Amino acid sequence: MYILGLESSCDETSAAVVEMEGGRRRILTNIIASQIDIHALYGGVVPEIAGRAHIEAITRITRRALDSAGLPLSDIGLVAVTAHPGLIGALLVGVNFAKSLAFANHIPLVGVDHIRGHLAAALLAHEDLTPPYLGLVLSGGHTAFYTADDYADLCEIGGTRDDAVGEAFDKIARVLGMPYPGGTALDKLAYTGDPNAFALPSPALGGDTLDFSFSGLKTATLNLIHHEEQLGRPLPAADIAAAFTRTVADGIAKKLALTLEMTGRKTVVIAGGAAANSHIRAAAERVCRAAGATLYLPPLSLCGDNAAMIAAAGYYAYLSGERADTALNASPV
Repeated sequence: MYILGLESSCDETSAAVVEMEGGRRRILTNIIASQIDIHALYGGVVPEIAGRAHIEAITRITRRALDSAGLPLSDIGLVAVTAHPGLIGALLVGVNFAKSLAFANHIPLVGVDHIRGHLAAALLAHEDLTPPYLGLVLSGGHTAFYTADDYADLCEIGGTRDDAVGEAFDKIARVLGMPYPGGTALDKLAYTGDPNAFALPSPALGGDTLDFSFSGLKTATLNLIHHEEQLGRPLPAADIAAAFTRTVADGIAKKLALTLEMTGRKTVVIAGGAAANSHIRAAAERVCRAAGATLYLPPLSLCGDNAAMIAAAGYYAYLSGERADTALNASPV
């Protein structure tokens, strides 16, 4: 089956064609129209601007995705679109476009949970990956653990109580003077500093909970930066980046180890935009190696928002019996 995936939850418009059949998972095209240059002017995503940019791009990139795959629309067996969570104005563009396209051409439609999409990215990269597994989504808006007992069966068992890890990375990078989005630059800068230069509070909450809290870490780091500025000292940006990144990676590693112990899972999937962070990837590999667990990570190209992951998640939702009609709506949560 050929699935047309559509993604517009935040600041990237994406259309993809994916072939899914049995154990076969193949990306034919995965087109992404990024809005980074637009939002960099404001230091973050402006929802109204994002929605307008999606409107301008979605028809063009959908046509390009089909043409690049060498398929007519009549060969598409399913349309899968991100329906939640995300920016409501941005989501509505994708949902309404998908509904119009699907029902005008008599193609089945499914609405996809964006979180399920991120975890499905690993399925596209690793054909040997099968449930059950432990999932950890790390992105700009989400940080949570899930158990996956089937391809379309996810259960959240722990998460952040406030900010998400990706948002924390971007905020600290911005205050350190890095252009939006600053996660990649912060990742690289951290290698040049002393990770033990400053003691910062762990985002891993104490006790047996599987939850995180990044607000305290973020506030402590901002206070550290402001303190150095008030004293008139040259800002030790590399040391701050290294200490902050180490604290985040260690906190995630701590909760990952606890989650593996509590669930007994031996297969781990980590996905989402912040899963591209090399320090987090290395820490997770150490934890899984020590626990005798197998770790699956999407390639960097599939960590960020993209429509191929939505197509894959949509396929398994379709197999489980999910269908959408013209009443399909977007939701921010």
